[in-house]
Amino acid sequence: MPQPFSQGPMKKRTAVLVFLKGTTAPIVLYVENPISVYEELTQILKLNSPTPKLIEKTTMGPIRKVCIQSTSICAVALQDEQYM
Repeated sequence: MPQPFSQGPMKKRTAVLVFLKGTTAPIVLYVENPISVYEELTQILKLNSPTPKLIEKTTMGPIRKVCIQSTSICAVALQDEQYM
């Protein structure tokens, strides 16, 4: 009978997914406080300002730094992921 890869406990992390207009896959951001970043980005969506604002974030994942134009964002989500 096959054994699982690891007997260690699973951990959970939350990623912020940023969907941009004209793209199919979201940008996945691993940040220190994902709920705060999510709330900041949803507030920008609620304002729906025609004037673009540059949003720059430093992250802890494979994407180390990202810069997004506020008018390019069409949706934001929080995603829980399990890892070891």
